[in-house]
Amino acid sequence: MTTELWPAPQPAVLTTVDGAARLPVYRLFFVGRNYHAHAREMGVAIDKATARPFYFTKSPVHLLPSGATLPYPSETHDFHHEVELVVVLGRGGHRVPVEQAHELIYGYAVGLDMTRRDVQLRLRDKGHPWCLGKDVEGSAVCGAVTPMPGHALSRGAIALTVNGTVRQRADIADLIWSVPELIADLSLFYHLQPGDVIYTGTPEGVAAVQPGDRLHGSVDGAGAVDVHIGPGL
Repeated sequence: MTTELWPAPQPAVLTTVDGAARLPVYRLFFVGRNYHAHAREMGVAIDKATARPFYFTKSPVHLLPSGATLPYPSETHDFHHEVELVVVLGRGGHRVPVEQAHELIYGYAVGLDMTRRDVQLRLRDKGHPWCLGKDVEGSAVCGAVTPMPGHALSRGAIALTVNGTVRQRADIADLIWSVPELIADLSLFYHLQPGDVIYTGTPEGVAAVQPGDRLHGSVDGAGAVDVHIGPGL
């Protein structure tokens, strides 16, 4: 008999807003610089005519549910919030035409891509991967999922407050690449699966948080997300 030497990690799951269903998470994809104003505040300009979306990933073990406390991570002094519309896929596909991409959608949530910004920029400037800046424990915060099978959201206010003060505010109509365009593009590189989760990018206004801060993100029609920044471990 083969012995398991340590417990297997618990599978990552999301839940629907009514609590009636659990959604096993397969992969976490994140879109970089998908709002023009945020790209500018990061020091770049995006020309959609010549550019394509780019992505990074986080381990599903770093998924954190809304309402949890996120300890301030080690090795950073500039921990940033990024509020995002999150798309959850309920069907798979490969090389999906953009006109059919909406058919893969199960629903939407609101997420926070929390980032060691000082680490990310240091690595970026050296031409190194961003993993230590982005793939941070507990940094993929996500609210409950609102089912909208086959529906491509194209507009709705997106906002983030920290301790009740607005930090980020825009509309998802301002996305450079729309939800269907992102799904179609990702499907050129991956055989997308049910449970794949796409954080679609953040608007301008990203900034540092401190232990004790309380964050509240929302997207009209997609729900909300909350997290408390705890002391460092």
